[in-house]
Amino acid sequence: MRTTRTRRLLLAASATATALVLAACNANPTTSSTSSAPAAAAQQGGELHILTSQTAINWDPATSQNLAITTLGLVERRLTTWDAQAGQPSKVVPDLATDTGTPSDDGKTWTYHLKPGLKFEDGTPITAKDVKYSVERSFAPELSGGLSYHKSLLVGGDSYTGPYQGKELDSIATPDDSTIVFHLKSAFGDWPWIVSMPAFGAVPQAKDSVSGYTTKPVATGPYKVAETQQGASVTLVRNDQWDRSTDAVRTAGPDSIVFELGQDQTVSAKRLIADSGADKNAFGANFVPPAQLAQVARDPSAKDRLVTSGAGALAYLAINTQAPGLTDVKVRQALQYAVDKQAFLVASGGATGGELASTLITPGIAGRQDFNLYQAAPSGDVAKARQLLSEAGWKSRQLRLLVDSDATNPAQGQAIQQGLARVGLKVTIVSQPDDVWSQTVTQGDGSKYDLVLSSWQPDFPSANGNIQPLFDSSQIGGGGYNISRYSQPEVDQLIAQATVETDTSKAAAIWAQADKRIMQDAPVVPLIYTKNSFLHGSHVQNFVIPAFPAYPNYLKVTLGQ
Repeated sequence: MRTTRTRRLLLAASATATALVLAACNANPTTSSTSSAPAAAAQQGGELHILTSQTAINWDPATSQNLAITTLGLVERRLTTWDAQAGQPSKVVPDLATDTGTPSDDGKTWTYHLKPGLKFEDGTPITAKDVKYSVERSFAPELSGGLSYHKSLLVGGDSYTGPYQGKELDSIATPDDSTIVFHLKSAFGDWPWIVSMPAFGAVPQAKDSVSGYTTKPVATGPYKVAETQQGASVTLVRNDQWDRSTDAVRTAGPDSIVFELGQDQTVSAKRLIADSGADKNAFGANFVPPAQLAQVARDPSAKDRLVTSGAGALAYLAINTQAPGLTDVKVRQALQYAVDKQAFLVASGGATGGELASTLITPGIAGRQDFNLYQAAPSGDVAKARQLLSEAGWKSRQLRLLVDSDATNPAQGQAIQQGLARVGLKVTIVSQPDDVWSQTVTQGDGSKYDLVLSSWQPDFPSANGNIQPLFDSSQIGGGGYNISRYSQPEVDQLIAQATVETDTSKAAAIWAQADKRIMQDAPVVPLIYTKNSFLHGSHVQNFVIPAFPAYPNYLKVTLGQ
């Protein structure tokens, strides 16, 4: 599983001083998933600059957690990838493979065939063994930190330690150079999404380097790494061995792409607002800070170049269902009404920062059903909350609200605290650094908190990514993210049922059923679906933020005049 910093969408982009200003000004009134200009025909040429606060880029698919449509997707292809369009749920589509996979053995075996003519950047043919080796090396302890869903799904994955001692993983078979077969412990309907993750690319064993591959990968996508200036920049140029006819998702417009590293977000935003020189051909990889959002709202030229995502990651209040008093479902339901979601939204940047949430499955996920079991005004229903607390015989005690000081604006925690105070619930805010916060909520026994402020961005656009990690009882403690410590056999059964269902429409219906069943028990309060805003220069075209994820699709960006 991913680390907390990358799994949870950081909420620190909003600032108390500008929250009220942003609540009143919507920098992108339509909050659309596309830029304000109509989509332009894909053009070829030019040098695109991407301004990022990252000080280095990890190109190693074994250790990367990169989304399929962002940085790594420019250089690396995988068995499948994402067709991420504006205003539409993202779809899994073939990439290196000819299709999204053929299941057999009741969904426990998945077979893929590689497209003909695929080559690495040096002209060497890509074979199924290269894909197998890429997956196998992700098991090596020397290459930890990458997405690891497959490690618990593949037969023998629990004990396999990678290929560096000469061992292969027998549950990955390559009967010929173009065929690869995966044998799973049990059926897993979302396997086509799993093989869109970085490890399911292709790595030639002869070119592998445990320490060096992260800076000099062997490209399979339209670009290859040409130059790395440590801490300053990474330059990509065209990979002439990439065949456009085999790739339906990458536009490969610019001739070259330069990542400018270590850029301060505020400075980057100011450069893009000014829109001069090479910055006309640039976009920011990081969210626009609140102060610059307010500046953009007053600048018509910049406002036309601001793209705000639709509703994305779920920010939520987790309720420790094992804490004294909070074991009572009526108390947890009272919290649903007591929380002031509108105040939390204001503290998160207002309309530009998100929209009110009521479900666990986030917008942009296929099969999501919109519902609200706890109808109330955006500011809550104080009378209803008091009624439920009274019926539960609530005995007043101090509740500890745990917040991540690295990811949570103080105003957000205060919004929760003040909302609950209206119904007589006394809350103490406990602020911890990210690593301590993570240890407390995922490794401890739950005795150190009553409430937790958190957020969640699934690793792939399936309801599985919304529900299973947060609400399956197997994910309590031991590094799991069921921080509500919620255990409900009926929900576990629904999760298991949906997980093995290979019919995506049937699986989606089961996930939606699980969503409603969980909310009946009220282990969390959905607060907002967060939004992200990004700026680009005036020559940047086809700058699209899809319905999922709420980040720009790097693979489609082109340059015009």
